[in-house]
Amino acid sequence: MPTHHYADVNGQRIHYASEGRGPLIMFVHGFPEFWYAWQGQLAEFGRDHHAVAPDMRGYNLSSKPADVKDYAVPLLVEDLAALADHLGADKFTLVAHDWGGAVAWAFALMKPERLERLVIVNAPHPAIFQRLLAEDPGQQKASQYMLMFRSAEAEGMLTADNFALLRQMVLGEGQPWGWATPEDTRAYLDAWAQPGALTGGLNFYRAARVGPPAPGEPARGIATDLSALTVRVPTLVIWGEKDRALLTANLDGLDKVVTDLTVRRIPEGTHWVAHEKPAEVNGHIRDFLKARPA
Repeated sequence: MPTHHYADVNGQRIHYASEGRGPLIMFVHGFPEFWYAWQGQLAEFGRDHHAVAPDMRGYNLSSKPADVKDYAVPLLVEDLAALADHLGADKFTLVAHDWGGAVAWAFALMKPERLERLVIVNAPHPAIFQRLLAEDPGQQKASQYMLMFRSAEAEGMLTADNFALLRQMVLGEGQPWGWATPEDTRAYLDAWAQPGALTGGLNFYRAARVGPPAPGEPARGIATDLSALTVRVPTLVIWGEKDRALLTANLDGLDKVVTDLTVRRIPEGTHWVAHEKPAEVNGHIRDFLKARPA
């Protein structure tokens, strides 16, 4: 079972769950999850690593700064670097999903010397995602929810009827792919109900202004010089191919912006593949750790 701790780093109080001893492997959640998303990975990799899963700033038991600008990606990168410092790790393996994955891509670009390896689960590389949001009608349609998440109405819509929309979107309540047990549902409801937590998570979208062009808005510019956006850390990308929000087109051209790339597709996985197929996800990570020893 994981133990729970707090670290005062980068001006924030970060809560994290920890299991095992050994080289650091850090698991970073996305929206609207929290450390609990990685329970299956903490148990598995805690057998031979120091497996750590933080609540990102804005979430659950971590600090929740009030200003949207306090959720800029460079600050989120510094949170992870400072937490690794606190844990005594100069270099480590970073595993991340969704918004955690967006921050992990940025970490690999900003601080490649800190990473032994990078593992991404259903989170798009920024250069590819930017191009798709500008040019690809399928991804533009799939990303419309981002505009809602950035709106002033988002909190009201997502909290209505005891978080009914999030229970359906994230936990799969009433859906054939639903993965959550009653215990999982209680844990997520408790995390979402933490004062300020939902706004904190939504502020990731607001700070980055990420999403497709709004009606009447021009598309954001596309990066043409990819050298500054090329990841040079050994990278494993695991992708649930039934993700309705992040389409498999995000894998096209990935080898042009990642110099040492392994891709593992999970045909029956959705955006929540780590919950649905934990043994398969863990197996791919294990294989990658063996193939890319520290």
